[in-house]
Amino acid sequence: MTDLLHARIDGPADAPPVVLLGSLGSTSEMWEPNVPALAARHRVVRLDNLGHGGSPVPEGPYSIAGMAESALATLDSLGLQRVAWVGLSLGGMIGMYLGSEHPERVSALALCCTTACFEDKTPWRQRIADVRARGTGAIAEPVVSRWFVGEWATRHPDVVRRAEGWLAGTADAGYLGCCQAIEAWDHRARLSAVRPPTLVIGGADDQATPVDQHARVLAERIPGARLEVVPGGHVASWQSAEQVNALLLSLLDGPSAAR
Repeated sequence: MTDLLHARIDGPADAPPVVLLGSLGSTSEMWEPNVPALAARHRVVRLDNLGHGGSPVPEGPYSIAGMAESALATLDSLGLQRVAWVGLSLGGMIGMYLGSEHPERVSALALCCTTACFEDKTPWRQRIADVRARGTGAIAEPVVSRWFVGEWATRHPDVVRRAEGWLAGTADAGYLGCCQAIEAWDHRARLSAVRPPTLVIGGADDQATPVDQHARVLAERIPGARLEVVPGGHVASWQSAEQVNALLLSLLDGPSAAR
């Protein structure tokens, strides 16, 4: 039986649906700066990744394909056959998988601070070992230090602490299962098969998925994809929320919505 993901829904019930799925170690709260702008004229469905937040925590390892099937089953349970998809990091990996393997389910695709592959597996193996030895709380501070960067992070210590709480509160088993999925992830050969209109957003100071090695590769290999770079670290959707919201609306509603 496929696990159904925890969902939070905002916006008009009859509006075009858009799904938001975030990073490893986050919850649906990650999208709070983006929801008001999007929900004004869209049905916004925020999902918690498998093993995170209010979603089930099955034993791992997980796979991106399996996590995508859980997302599709969740959409089916909500009566949503075709949605726009906005994914950051892990959520973007699941989105690009859907964009190539189930393109009929995705009307538009936004890939934020994400990648088709981490060629160097060593950091992921080390993180898996660290979480197995000490739990998610032990890695919360160093991981989140890459989510929000520079002067912005200094001015918003409350956001940084809150994000550390999301990660520390993630079940070890769920975090490990997703880490194993990311370690094995390599979608480079399928990028040319992504069919929905695609917007790639990179964080200018993203140390986890730097623009040149990751976002630019996606934009070059996905047919017709457009690349936009905004200030911020790995969670640039929060750090540059106003700019990201405008870019997302331009994708969801057409050029007349960009502002």
